[in-house]
Amino acid sequence: MANSIRIAPSLLAADFTRLGEQIHDADKAGADLFHFDVMDGRFVPNITMGPGILEAARRSTALPIDVHLMIIEPDHLLEAFAKAGAMRINVHWEACPNLHRTLQTIKALGCQAGVAINPHTPAAS
Repeated sequence: MANSIRIAPSLLAADFTRLGEQIHDADKAGADLFHFDVMDGRFVPNITMGPGILEAARRSTALPIDVHLMIIEPDHLLEAFAKAGAMRINVHWEACPNLHRTLQTIKALGCQAGVAINPHTPAAS
């Protein structure tokens, strides 16, 4: 199987006063999907966007949106992100008390599920 390169601009890099316009520009420039980083200020030190911004971004593109939840115990927000338009939801292994249940929930919500691992986490964990 040949490797394929996919372009996934990060919505975190957008100027939020021009979000729709910048999404359209990236769409026209050949983006394959969009990456949406969510940070809660606890799992990682920054705080970023939530389901409301994702819902606004969804109205601006038909391309898939890949959501990366960098938040503690993400289960309570899975449904909100799925309803807001996520195509794939990635959670951190370190942040999920019951990873299997979390992944099953994501799939039951109609999204693809992914697992991210922090670089400092030992591979043998």
